[in-house]
Amino acid sequence: MKITVQVKLTPDAMQAPAVEHTLHAANEAANWVSAVSFERFGLKGAVRELRKLCYSELKDRGFGAQAAQHIIKRVADSYTTLRANIRAGNLGPEGSRRRRKAESKPIAFRRDAAHTYDDRCLSWNYDARTVSIWTLAGRIKNVRFACSADALKQLTERRKGESDLIRRDGKLFLVATIDVCEPDLYEPKGFIGVDRGINNLATTSDGDNHTGRRLGRYRRWQARKKAELQARRTRSAKQLLKKRARREARHATHINHKISKTVVAVAQRTERGIALERLGGIRERVTVSRDQRARQSSWPFHQLGAFIAYKTKRAGVPFIEVDPAYTSQRCPRCGNTERANRPTRDHFHCRRCGLAGPADHVAGVNIAQRGATAWVFVNMPDPVPA
Repeated sequence: MKITVQVKLTPDAMQAPAVEHTLHAANEAANWVSAVSFERFGLKGAVRELRKLCYSELKDRGFGAQAAQHIIKRVADSYTTLRANIRAGNLGPEGSRRRRKAESKPIAFRRDAAHTYDDRCLSWNYDARTVSIWTLAGRIKNVRFACSADALKQLTERRKGESDLIRRDGKLFLVATIDVCEPDLYEPKGFIGVDRGINNLATTSDGDNHTGRRLGRYRRWQARKKAELQARRTRSAKQLLKKRARREARHATHINHKISKTVVAVAQRTERGIALERLGGIRERVTVSRDQRARQSSWPFHQLGAFIAYKTKRAGVPFIEVDPAYTSQRCPRCGNTERANRPTRDHFHCRRCGLAGPADHVAGVNIAQRGATAWVFVNMPDPVPA
C-alpha cells in the first residue's frame, strides 16, 4: 500500500529563488509540451511520440535528461487520466458543457503545480534533515526540511520511489511516497454501517453520531465573509478569497480525518468490519432545494469515504461498499420498504411493525446488514467442479 508523507522545505535566501524558478520553469515547459501534444495528437499523446518532438527543446531550455523525461511523462499521464475520466463518464455525457470544455483545449498546469523528482535528481539526508535537489542553477545541497518525528521515521524506513516538489501559499513542500505493508484482514464478527449526510456527517449503526451542526455554523460564517469580500472586487479581496477557500478545505479535511480515524478505531477494537454506502454520482442523482444546493455541493463526501477506505487497509479492518438504495426507507426489523416509513428527514417510523428511531441510525443499521450479506458473497469459496 502506497501513501504519501509531506515535509516542508525551509531553504535559505540563496536557495529559495533557484528552487522556485525551477518549479515555475518546469510547469511552463509542461504547458508547452501539452500544447504540442494537443495540436499533434489531440487527447491521445503518448510518451514515445512526445519524446521525439519535445526532448531536444527541453534540453535546450536547460533541463537535464531526467527532468525532461519527467515533464514529458507528466503531460502524457495527464492526458491518459483525462481520457479515463471521459470514458467513465466523470465529465458528463457526450456533448455536455463540462466535457466539451475539457476536450476543446490542451491541459494546463498551474505555475506552482507539483513537479516530479526521482532519486537521481533528489537525495535525502535523514540524520541532518536536509535534501540535495537539482535545479536549473545546478545542484543545491543542504536544503533543510521540517517534519514530525513520525513522518521522519516513515521516510527513513519506507520511502520508495519518486517525490513531488510543490509550492503552496508561498511555501515549498516535498511529497514523498511511502510503501506501507498491509496487515492481513481478520474475519469480522459483524459490521459497522456508516451513513453519510449533510446535517449529520456520519452516523454509525452503533448510534454514534458525528454531527455537522458546529461545522455548519463555521461554514455559514465563512460564506458571509466571502460574500463581503466578493462585494469589494479588489485584487486583495480576490487573494483573501483564495486564502479562505484553502483554509475551509483544510478544515474539512481535518474533520474527515477525525471521523474516519474514530470509526476505524472502533471497528478494530471490536473486531468488526466497516460497511459504507456507495455514493457515486450523488450530486447528479439527488435533488435538493435551492437554499441547500451550496451545502450539498461543497462538502467532500467522497473524501470521507476515501479516508475510511485507506485507514481500514492500514489497520487490517475488513471494508466493503454496498448499494445505498432505500437504506433510509427500509425497516431493518421486518424489511418493509416504503417512502411513508420516513415521515420527516430526521425520523423513521415503520408503518408495518412500528419500529421508530432516528432515520440516519436506521440507515446505518441497514448498511451494516447489507455489508454482512455482501461480505459472505464476496468471500465465498469457489465451487468445487463436478
